[in-house]
Amino acid sequence: MKFFSSYRTMIVLLGLYAICMAVATFIEKVHGSTLAKAAVYYSPLFILLQFLLALNFVMTAFRHHLFKLKRWGLLLVHISLIIILAGAMVTHISGKEGVLHLREGEISNRIMVQTNRGQRMLVLPFQVELVKFTLTRYPGSMSPSSYESELLVHIDGTTRRERVYMNNVLDVKGYRFFQASYDADEEGTVLSVNQDVAGRNTTYMGYLLLLTGCIGCLAGKNSRLRTLYVQLHSGSRLFFWIASFLVMTNSFPAIARNEAIQVSKATAATSSANNAQLPTLSTGHDPLTYSQLIPSAHAERFGALPVQSSNGRIIPLNTFSSEILRKLHKNTRFGSLNSDRFLLSLLVTPEMWMQIPLITCTNDAITGYFSLPLHKCAYVDFFHEDGSYRLQNKLNETYRKAPAERTSFDKELIKLDEKVNILHQLFECQLIRLFPKVADPDGNWYAPGDDLSVFSGQDSMFVSRIFYWYLSEVQDAVRSGDWSKPNEILDMIATYQTSKNNVPEFDRSKVDLELKYNKINIFRWCRIGYLSLGGLLLALSFLNFFGVKSSLRWIVRFVSTGILIVFHLHILGMGMRWKIGGYAPWSNSYETMIFMAWATVLAGLLFLRRSPMTCSLATLFAGVILFVSGLNWMDPQINPLVPVLKSPWLMFHVAVLMAAYGFFGISFLIGMVNLLMMALFRKEKRDALLRSVRELSIINEIALLTGLILMTVGTFMGAVWANESWGRYWGWDPKETWALITMIVYVIVTHLHLLRKHYSLWLFNLCSVLSFASVLMTYFGVNYFLSGMHAYGQ
Repeated sequence: MKFFSSYRTMIVLLGLYAICMAVATFIEKVHGSTLAKAAVYYSPLFILLQFLLALNFVMTAFRHHLFKLKRWGLLLVHISLIIILAGAMVTHISGKEGVLHLREGEISNRIMVQTNRGQRMLVLPFQVELVKFTLTRYPGSMSPSSYESELLVHIDGTTRRERVYMNNVLDVKGYRFFQASYDADEEGTVLSVNQDVAGRNTTYMGYLLLLTGCIGCLAGKNSRLRTLYVQLHSGSRLFFWIASFLVMTNSFPAIARNEAIQVSKATAATSSANNAQLPTLSTGHDPLTYSQLIPSAHAERFGALPVQSSNGRIIPLNTFSSEILRKLHKNTRFGSLNSDRFLLSLLVTPEMWMQIPLITCTNDAITGYFSLPLHKCAYVDFFHEDGSYRLQNKLNETYRKAPAERTSFDKELIKLDEKVNILHQLFECQLIRLFPKVADPDGNWYAPGDDLSVFSGQDSMFVSRIFYWYLSEVQDAVRSGDWSKPNEILDMIATYQTSKNNVPEFDRSKVDLELKYNKINIFRWCRIGYLSLGGLLLALSFLNFFGVKSSLRWIVRFVSTGILIVFHLHILGMGMRWKIGGYAPWSNSYETMIFMAWATVLAGLLFLRRSPMTCSLATLFAGVILFVSGLNWMDPQINPLVPVLKSPWLMFHVAVLMAAYGFFGISFLIGMVNLLMMALFRKEKRDALLRSVRELSIINEIALLTGLILMTVGTFMGAVWANESWGRYWGWDPKETWALITMIVYVIVTHLHLLRKHYSLWLFNLCSVLSFASVLMTYFGVNYFLSGMHAYGQ
């Protein structure tokens, strides 16, 4: 009884549980999900471990009289977890999960069910007929927007017409049908089928109790959070410390300087076929000098033209040029040129730009193998003197390999080849999709270098000549300084686009809003604001520590007001991105980092009145998050949502999780500061510093508990979403598993105070720092080092 009701036993069991799950994710990476499930997730020992965890809580609750203490929120949370585990066991024992494959016009009542012993057929008590499968793509793109199956369900002598598509489930006699996949010829569908009424109802009841318990933990009179809040407000005012100033000012990176680019003078080369009609330049300028002769006002008008991106979204040419330059050059500027001037100059003088070291290649193995210049390569560097492509033979070998067999060299080679092809298509005017075609069934727009034979009559004359005429007039304007004619032609192209538009989603106001969004670059200013104001708040704490208090209170208020202004600017940026994309802007790594930074500042502002130090740490941490989001390897591109993400659950699930990460980040920073403070204790300052460490540790635990509650709610929201999308609420996907591991890790940290003989402020703060590694693994590691259905998070 004493052993199974021990808090130490609970900590050990939770630690083993987290370790087993972590090991399983790496087993899945190397050997596949089947072995991971057989060796760990569905193994008798793992099931026994979960049973022991449930037993430990029940016995602990009775031993420590939790019912008499009326800790109802805590009790409900733990009871709900036991019910969720029971529901999972019911699903594992009695649930059925299979696949129904149908071709158009086919009727079937047999599904393929996967069991531990292999596959078997299961007969349904009704028949399902596929009338039609429809795949809808984004206009002008091969990316699916949605796919749905129109079905006839023949049951009990009647026929029902039903539709199944992503996030829209069909329920028939306890069986649930989900749109899973489709045939390559788009004339057949693959539906996942699930029968788990008892397990699903039990699990959902557990989720409901969990939500109720979490609310009780936040608002209950006897909750741990309420106890900590009372302790915090009954103590002395929080001191500001020099030590935290020293650690923070030395731990955050400075904004990187722009790379100085040296460009050698270009020489003329043979022009491509489509550009042969352009007159040859005799200016003698290199592209940088030449581009400076293009007025900023005209380059801005050029960048305002709408074009259709490869994913079908209508974007301003400015967005396209920024994405291209970032793809080729790993920067949004080329020397002193912005992306619009760069692109226009490249289109007007392709023979010059062929000679310019433009393509970034940082892989020394590749540059050495192909005898390419280090770091930056020109287009002509990729061709031998006889015109043959240097990469071709090695590329052929690479593409003959299975994707799983390709080395890092092979993958980098494919990326480099993609850059060369992009530049080649730009020289050929093939990527700038300017011209809509009326009545095009796929909503395609066409580029000047495409096959324009699909156009007829006056439209054919216009689209085949207008853009090259424009480039010719730009050359003349550079010489003469008269830009009226190029401006007039841009207006003609814009008028044609409006009159011939074939995409319902085309909204000129959204294009204009995106131009403003690109120009303002809100998140860059937020990053600067957060880093500067957060650092200033720490500097004020430094002055306060030494007793320089005259007018300090008003300065703190002034800085806090500045943080609030930047915070609202951050909200404006997310709102603009939401309006442009048409969905909540936290669907990929870049967007979730932007939202996480916002949630971190929000969490810090909640502690502002009691602890300006906590607010300053949160503000600085948000600045660092925005700094990382602005690095070259992050992709800020706005993309249409994949079908599975077209769900209201996206907004709530991701938002709650990102808010949890924000609180965990604050805990990490407070733990770091506390550890340093304890390392720098001196006798004359010990009492004051220890009092401050205790108070800040209370704030640390409040942040941890708040983050843990949000993490728990967000994770199980994701489980409900998964059940509504794929027919199973938990499939041990690596992302799901590491979210659970993160929950377990923080459960251990927040329960350390129960180990009274072994607990110390030092141990608690150390664990709050180390546990943040699980957040980093969940957010970054799974996407980039492990496999699974959440790979789109990259």
